[in-house]
Amino acid sequence: MAEISVQLPDGSTRKLAAGATVADLAASIGAGLAKAAIAGKVNDALVDLSSPLADGAAVAIITEKSPEALEIIRHSTSHLMAQAVKELFPQAQVTIGPAIDTGFYYDFDVDHPFTPEDLEKIEKKMQELAKAALPLTRKELSSGEAVKFFRDMGESYKVELIEDLGAETVSIYTQGGFADLCRGPHLPSTAWCKAFKLTSIAGAYWRGDEKRKMLQRVYGTAFADKKELDAYLERIEEAKRRDHRKLGRELDLFSFNDEVGAGFAIWHPKGALLRTILEDFERKEHLKRGYDIVVGPQILKTDLWQRSGHYDNYRENMYFTEVDEMSFGVKPMNCLAHMMIYKSQLRSYRDLPLRFFELGTVHRHERAGVLHGLLRVRCFTQDDAHILCTPEQLDAEIKGVIAFVSEVMAKFGFEFDMELSTRPEKSIGSDEDWERATNALLGALKDSGRPYEINEGDGAFYGPKIDIKLRDCLDRKWQCATIQCDFTLPERFDLTYVDSDGEKKRPVMVHRVILGSIERFIGVLIEHFAGSFPLWLSPVQAVIVTVTDAQIEYAEKVYNELRAAGIRIQKDFRNEKLGFKIREAQLQKTPYMLIVGDKEVESGRITPRFRDGKNLDPVTPEEFINFVQKESADYH
Repeated sequence: MAEISVQLPDGSTRKLAAGATVADLAASIGAGLAKAAIAGKVNDALVDLSSPLADGAAVAIITEKSPEALEIIRHSTSHLMAQAVKELFPQAQVTIGPAIDTGFYYDFDVDHPFTPEDLEKIEKKMQELAKAALPLTRKELSSGEAVKFFRDMGESYKVELIEDLGAETVSIYTQGGFADLCRGPHLPSTAWCKAFKLTSIAGAYWRGDEKRKMLQRVYGTAFADKKELDAYLERIEEAKRRDHRKLGRELDLFSFNDEVGAGFAIWHPKGALLRTILEDFERKEHLKRGYDIVVGPQILKTDLWQRSGHYDNYRENMYFTEVDEMSFGVKPMNCLAHMMIYKSQLRSYRDLPLRFFELGTVHRHERAGVLHGLLRVRCFTQDDAHILCTPEQLDAEIKGVIAFVSEVMAKFGFEFDMELSTRPEKSIGSDEDWERATNALLGALKDSGRPYEINEGDGAFYGPKIDIKLRDCLDRKWQCATIQCDFTLPERFDLTYVDSDGEKKRPVMVHRVILGSIERFIGVLIEHFAGSFPLWLSPVQAVIVTVTDAQIEYAEKVYNELRAAGIRIQKDFRNEKLGFKIREAQLQKTPYMLIVGDKEVESGRITPRFRDGKNLDPVTPEEFINFVQKESADYH
């Protein structure tokens, strides 16, 4: 009998009969592994257990404990959901259903929107189908056969997908009476879908195109076991409690109004003060590091946006207007004005690096379907800066920005991950410039000693970038800071400096943000701290609370003294019970309640109470001022 030899992860080899599958390999190693196996990895490609093995292949067996398992479990569970929907709603058309970071989703074309009650029915049907242990089997068809197969089923979306693929053959997976177009791999049977939950319903345009039909998107999640699922669902509930949109209303920080327009935040007094505290912090941090504060206009001539490449590569995200019969673009970025500042005079190598910083408000046209509170808006302010330097200075400047990000994020208690995003299909500039820019970022990343990943094809249209993703207290990732290396725009705008040899040379430009969008960063902060901001950042640091009207005169005096010292303080002198007033202050997440009763009036003191209910010893107003100033000193 003919044999093949395959290599295992430990470097050993194993001989099998020709035509053996991944499942056969698992069985040859041991009954326990055969029972635990859910898929295979052959020459670094994930495959089904039923996949035949070729001679010389490098093979690993995937079990539920493997890093690759979760995506397979979730993808298979999305098929299970689609099967349940088709059995409950036979007229529904299925579209696409991928695994995502938080679980999976599937989009359906149905006559009526799904309801929460429908989700309960779908989940119950999924449990029945899982218990039935239906095998998932793969077969390959020619594209023509597959088109006929799905057209006969009335699945027009699948037909469109196949026709757009332009492939000679496609693969189809079946389980019971359900069939779906899919590359795979999948679990051996539905019995492996053991711990899942449908979480929400949303609308989604077919292929993200607002001109196409609105579909019903059902979200869910799945894990290898119920313990992991329960822990995740608890995190979801905690995330709901921390939702910045909910807390933004409750804490009276900001609002959105349909009369104003979607995606445009309105900042209320406390929210505007929070912004101001952050922005003041940013100005001081930038000045300490040798940045010059600049301000550019909100609109610039469209000719400039054409020269920069934004018009050709970013136009769909921009707004335009006309002034004196001339076309202007509302700025989506701040870089053009900063280059105009650079060009305003002759520059020498002795002047470089120049670091122009602007808290610049920009406007970008985001689709209505992706707007999400402060996290995705159409008008936002960036802590934007552009560093213009010599090629020799580039490495130090990139490392300086990474250090800047690290120091600032530590003040908020954030850890972060880094990615290098490379050249996208839609881009400007020469291959040589892109290679130089990418290597500059890559070298700085390697020297930083921090782990990083490569994100192919997701750079800006004018240059590669380092994307920095914060991790909050729930271990969610948020894209905020970015560092972009650009040799192209200095070329397009003919930026030069006179070098030490008297020759004109081209500077390099680094685009960078530290917090990113102020709006987005505040949304992340609200959720990270659950609205309970640290003392230095709280828009209201303390509220002075009287026990009865008899203390108002003294309390007013203390209030004025603290306010004059820069303490952000409010007063609550209402004729209400003390417990009621304390409870309200706690709901507003105020760090300190300063209680003033008869004893405090007699002693010339106040009694601080922390928002968690802990009472502190009475202190004089001066002592409280010193305490707040000391606690906030590291951030000013």
